[in-house]
Amino acid sequence: MRRNTNRKQPLAPAVVPHLQQLLKVEEVADILGVSRVKVYLLLRSGLPSVKIDGARRFQPEKVQAWIEQHSA
Repeated sequence: MRRNTNRKQPLAPAVVPHLQQLLKVEEVADILGVSRVKVYLLLRSGLPSVKIDGARRFQPEKVQAWIEQHSA
């Protein structure tokens, strides 16, 4: 019996410089100190997000910019 010695190694995940992990609604709620429902209400008021397969995700730098813009 012959063994296949030409097995491919699994690909390493691509590393993109300055790429941060997207935040979930719950994580943004914790950062802002509000409920998940309030985060969805803030989305209607312009809180920036992306939608991936129906799930909302947030770029940390855009959330930070939004916080700074809306700070009194």
